[in-house]
Amino acid sequence: MVLTEIAYAKVNLALHVRHRREDGYHELETLFAFADVGDRLTARGSEVDKLRIIGEFAAELAAPFGNIVSRALGVLPRADGLDIELEKNLPVAAGLGGGSADAGAIFRLVERTHGLPDDWLARAARLGADVPACVESVTCVGRGTGADIETVASDLSSTPILMVNLREEMPTGPVFSGWDGIDRGPLPQGPVSRIAAEGRNDLEEAAIAICPGIATVLASLRKTDAFLVRMSGSGATCFALYHNHDAMKRAAESIAQDYPGWWIKTGSLR
Repeated sequence: MVLTEIAYAKVNLALHVRHRREDGYHELETLFAFADVGDRLTARGSEVDKLRIIGEFAAELAAPFGNIVSRALGVLPRADGLDIELEKNLPVAAGLGGGSADAGAIFRLVERTHGLPDDWLARAARLGADVPACVESVTCVGRGTGADIETVASDLSSTPILMVNLREEMPTGPVFSGWDGIDRGPLPQGPVSRIAAEGRNDLEEAAIAICPGIATVLASLRKTDAFLVRMSGSGATCFALYHNHDAMKRAAESIAQDYPGWWIKTGSLR
């Protein structure tokens, strides 16, 4: 039997950093959404766990046995193994939760083949703060370090999204360290569209200080017919939301012509 899962690209429609915690992490509130594109995982039965990585960004990943996919397999008890082929389509260290999304897809594959243990949420959180959200891969609000999630109905489902990345990896730690420490308040209340529109990404300034090209990406997206433009996560991927697919396609074609070296991906919010 062959099973497949898409590791859906994670997008932070809003990301509010509230304060630095004594344990070194940051207390935050974020609105997670997921695009209908991402890495592709194919699973086959096996006596032992195996992992092969292919795709455009395969060379940028660490050795297979240190990969978060292997770690995800390792924290989920099973009677037999899975032979996993990971097609790496999302850029690495890009604010799209690529590794966490891959881990989330592993949890869904194991759920389909073996079922998940009752404490799967804690196991997911140990792999990364946004892994629990990526297991669900539906719109949700994350609190704490991002691992405390609450799913919410979204009035932005099926909204066209354009994601753009400079093809420069962005280290998460330095971006959070560069946050200015000012608490600018919690997420807005109301429907997802309002939270996204009135929210913000408190890490944009710190990310631009490390990678000034992010400002160029944001400016390019703001020249299009998007109704929302923002950086996702700690960067460097930025995204734009559109009222229709024609506007999104025109924007993607225009930016690709002006910046042929950038990674550009179109899709829809789930």
